[in-house]
Parts: sequence; C-alpha cells; structure tokens
Amino acid sequence: MSVFVIGGTGFIGHRLVRLLVARGQRVTCMDINPGAHSFADLGDKVAVVRGDVTQFDDVMAAMTKAAPERVINLSYMLGSDHPPHVAMKLNILGMDNCFEAARLLGAKHTMYASSLAVNGKQTHYGDRPVTEADDVHGEYQYAKHKIVNEWQAQDYTEKFGMLITGIRPANVTGPDKVRGSVDHVNVITESARGNAIRFPFKDAMRCPIHVDDVTEVFARVLMADKPQHRIYNTGGVAISLGEIADIVQGYLPDAKIGFDKETGGKAISGNHMIDNTRLVQEFGVQYRPYRERVLQIVNDIRRGNGLPPAG
Repeated sequence: MSVFVIGGTGFIGHRLVRLLVARGQRVTCMDINPGAHSFADLGDKVAVVRGDVTQFDDVMAAMTKAAPERVINLSYMLGSDHPPHVAMKLNILGMDNCFEAARLLGAKHTMYASSLAVNGKQTHYGDRPVTEADDVHGEYQYAKHKIVNEWQAQDYTEKFGMLITGIRPANVTGPDKVRGSVDHVNVITESARGNAIRFPFKDAMRCPIHVDDVTEVFARVLMADKPQHRIYNTGGVAISLGEIADIVQGYLPDAKIGFDKETGGKAISGNHMIDNTRLVQEFGVQYRPYRERVLQIVNDIRRGNGLPPAG
C-alpha cells in the first residue's frame, strides 16, 4: 500500500515513515527540508522528494507521482509568534492544498494533525477531562489555525464525501522536541545534560505524551479503513512541572531544577485533563508509563552526550 507523508522528515514525521515501512507500507515523504532526516538505510522502501506544501503545484505533482491510497499532513508551524501571513500559508493554505490534492487523486483516507491547543485553557471545562464533543476555546494563533483545520476537514468531508481524520496530540515530548510547548521537555533534557533550569510556576500543568506513542496513534488510525469518528484525542498524563521535576530528580539526584513560584500556574494552564476513550476503545492504544518515558528521554540525551545511563 502506498502512503504519502507531508512533513515526513520532521519530529513526528520521520518516526512515522519508519514505522509505516516496518509494517510493510511503501512511503513517499515530501518535505521542504528533505535532508533533515536520512532514510538511506531503508533503500527503495521510501521515496523522498522536496516539496512546499504551501505551493499547490508541488503537492499535486508529488502526490500524482506517488499515487497514494493514504495521505497524512504533518507539516505545520508550531508556536504563535510567527508573522500572520507566513503562518497562515503553511497552517491553513497548506492544509487546503493537501485536502484538495487528495480529493482530486481519490485518496482512500486522508489524515492531519490537529492539537489539544484547540481546547484553550482548562478553566473553560473545570476539573474534568475534555472530550472531542466539547466546544473549543483556543485563543492564540496556532490554536485558531488548528480550529480552522478541523473545519476545513469537515467541509471537505461534507461536500465531497472524503474520509478525513484528525488527531489532537497532547503535549508531545521526546529528546529532540525543540519547538512549540517545550517546558515539559526541557525539564528533562536540560537536566540530563547537566544544565540548571528554572521555570515561573511549579504548579503549571501539562499533558505530556511521548512521541513514540503519538507515532503509534497516527499509524493505527491512518491504516484504518473507516474510523468511527472524524477527530480523536490522544490524551496523555495530567502532571505539573513540579511533579515532572520530582521524577527527573529521582533518576538524577543532582539535577538543578528551580521555580520562581510554587503556585499560580495551574489557573492559567492550557487543557491538560483529556479524555481519549474513543481512541482507546476503537484502536486499543496503550501508552508506556510516563516515568519510563522520562527515563528513556534522560538516557537518550545522556547517550548522545557520552554519559553513562541513569536509572
């Protein structure tokens, strides 16, 4: 089966490409920076092409040549400090280009990455997990763009009968996560490097999920012939930065992690209580314990720096 991955050399993308190949799929990876990750060891199982998702001709040409049955777009601009025109071109026009090319070529299943950011602050929902059926309250650039992406998918589905599925990843974490929300990552990675680090609020809440778990979610849903829902929460672990620091210091007792204030962060934290029942029930996903993932990240970093493993 042929799969077309837009943004295939990125943080999640290169892992997804490798996972799909390991499961017998033929993959075409399109990225504006094709050299960001090498698939040379996979031989002809992966075709890598340079392409700009904001340019419809690039998308259409590459997708036509690949003739994929399944398409996934993982190309987007994390964060909200970008010039509006630049961010809109990638996050919104780029998504439209993906959907339109998939429509014209008759792709069997198209997927895209949304985000927990669409939900906005946890205070909109109170002290309960947020479901996919809840209203969204995202307030900033990236969140608003993801809200529009979900509407774009719905519009294409309703008007053309396409099968389009979105995944709302929580706070994705991993040793090479450097964009978007990274405080929950840096508390681990900087400590593993032996660097001191400090944060404003000890009780600031996050919902981390390891990039390997997110990759598994994308792979399972992408290969499904007919998912029951148009959108799925990945869920994750509701945890404060202070609690993450405690886990890290359990493995690295000398880690220097500081906070300016004990409290004040929870009240302004984004959505961190997330219900992923529909994903678990339909696709049977199970995540490794978060403590194990923290240790995995610690040792990924230490290995890269020539340090002995912790734990």
